[in-house]
Amino acid sequence: MTGSVVLVSGLPGVGKTTVARQLAARATRGAHLDTDQIGESLILSGLVAPGQEPAEEAERQLDLRRRNIVALARNFAESDFDVSISDVVLWPELLDEYRRGIALPLRFVLLTASPDTIDGRDAAREKHVADQWSHLRDDQDRFRAPGLRLDTTGLTLDDTLDAIRTRWDDALI
Repeated sequence: MTGSVVLVSGLPGVGKTTVARQLAARATRGAHLDTDQIGESLILSGLVAPGQEPAEEAERQLDLRRRNIVALARNFAESDFDVSISDVVLWPELLDEYRRGIALPLRFVLLTASPDTIDGRDAAREKHVADQWSHLRDDQDRFRAPGLRLDTTGLTLDDTLDAIRTRWDDALI
């Protein structure tokens, strides 16, 4: 028996980590894998965050994080855990990497919201990065991924979770 894997994506500040964590918390056996947390908690020295220099090293470390998340997700799912991953996936090639690496049925949920909503959510948390990554809005708008695209502008966390659960089959890619 295997669990499920859902990749929750969106712009920084949209709420993907909160949503992915709650999806995992509400499962009977749930695990949440966050790209930022994996990188920042495991790389104790030499961390080069996205957007920092040298850019090549930042990209190499992002790739390393994702390869480890893919392996963890597959291992947890094969042990009957429902896995929620939170990551910024706004490009077809990156989504394909996740699909190939996980090699199990994958659900994809792209959370969107108005710029004002994202700015408000970002301001209400400790980590303020939405403005730094606002240039990704064009990538998000152009990205026509399979799965579930959900505008969360007027939704609470519970509303968002209910909408994902209601449209769970739509998220399967």
